[in-house]
Amino acid sequence: MSSATETVYPAEASRGSSEQMSASSSTPAPAVPLERLARLTERVTGTSRPLSAVEMPGGASTRRFFRVDLGEGRTAVAMFVPEVGKPDEIAKVNEAGRRWPFLEVRDLLEGKGIRVPKVLGDASSEGFLLVEDLGDDTLARYLEQWPERREALYQGAVRDLARAQQALRELPRGCIVTERAFDHDLLRWEVEHFREWALDARGIPLHADERRGFDGAAETIARRVENLPRGFVHRDYQSRNLMVTGAPGAEELVWIDFQDALLGPRVYDLVALLNDSYQTFDDTFVSARLDEFAAHHGLDQAGREAVGHEFDLVTVQRKLKDAGRFVFIQHKKGDSSYLRFVEPTIEKARRALARLPADASLAPLAALLARLAG
Repeated sequence: MSSATETVYPAEASRGSSEQMSASSSTPAPAVPLERLARLTERVTGTSRPLSAVEMPGGASTRRFFRVDLGEGRTAVAMFVPEVGKPDEIAKVNEAGRRWPFLEVRDLLEGKGIRVPKVLGDASSEGFLLVEDLGDDTLARYLEQWPERREALYQGAVRDLARAQQALRELPRGCIVTERAFDHDLLRWEVEHFREWALDARGIPLHADERRGFDGAAETIARRVENLPRGFVHRDYQSRNLMVTGAPGAEELVWIDFQDALLGPRVYDLVALLNDSYQTFDDTFVSARLDEFAAHHGLDQAGREAVGHEFDLVTVQRKLKDAGRFVFIQHKKGDSSYLRFVEPTIEKARRALARLPADASLAPLAALLARLAG
């Protein structure tokens, strides 16, 4: 990740200084209480020194990240969460007062042998964590420099996902993952998110017949996706949420951004990875990865065919939601950088829908997506 100009904050004078490091946006970023980060850093290092922190580019959430100098050539990444327990999306679980989901899911994954960032310091009660600095190479960025490593790294990502799903078949009682799920309500809400933002907010209203057809298709998709084989879902397992460490040929993929993990379709993370809005793969590449996924799970030919059908169905649901989300981010958070992905993301949904068996209940959606593509 490229970083802003470094700013040094003495611990005793850091209050309210975050505005100097805020990214430009039409929505003011919440002030970051950097004096809390200074105290956490002091506790971790055991030394009292001025806080040296550089804000790092973030994603679409309200979380903010800072690269912190720990001294003696060491750095860490500080994560600030301004509104814990207030998700942007529909939620049925009240997470107020419980341990941060990031920490709970991180420990779960690490306990199953999945590579995740190490926690160096915990001040989550004050909104901060200090975690291992994994560098700047997301999978997306790494492949810009080493495109010839694409197939090997995606083979590794599919393998890691399948192994994780197998290791996480049994989850601890009371685990946050078991309390959240892609149920009918969430799935339907996400498809409606597309209508509200990718259509209505862009001045593409539906007339009465189209709206009835869309509602029928949304119901069909939500009902069918809800009933697919289920398991642990990272929820955003894609090229910007996998960090690459190690030299070319000896890379390791590290999972990040897993705090929203829940129960859902077994292919959901596979869809996020192989129909990533930020990457483009041809059908041969995707089919080979689906073959590998099925093989890792020991599925026969009928099982592999089922995975392909599930993959296309979930692609329609996921990509519709993503397209709406990109417009939502622009309207609600003042970040227009995602708008360039709206049309390609809708096209991925359209192509996946065209591969599904002909279905009268989905025909109105197919016609709508064809019109948008036209």
